[in-house]
Amino acid sequence: MTLNELSGPLELEMITGSPDTEITGGYTSDLLSDVMAHAVEGSALITIQAHNNAVAVASHVNLPAINLCNSRPVTDDMLASAQQHGIAVCRSPLDQFTVSGILYSLMEPRVPGRPGTGQNAG
Repeated sequence: MTLNELSGPLELEMITGSPDTEITGGYTSDLLSDVMAHAVEGSALITIQAHNNAVAVASHVNLPAINLCNSRPVTDDMLASAQQHGIAVCRSPLDQFTVSGILYSLMEPRVPGRPGTGQNAG
């Protein structure tokens, strides 16, 4: 699913990167060590951490996008770093719980091993 497809439901403002950026899921956390340990490549990071460390972690884990919640302000340093690493940065006025829930509901049929996909073990 592209960020452009998600922009309406998530009320996303594209700050940098391409609206054609594809994401395959999401990972919600403000603890960047948790993101490094558990986020899945291709996911969007859903966070309020609007700084260079979030970009570094996203780059390390191969996350194509960072979705900042609660209309967090973004520093020029973060934007420059995101552009350098090819990571899209978006902002939403919605909180992390709401963004996560909406993203899950939109992507759930596409995520292998999740309810409703017919691919559950058991």
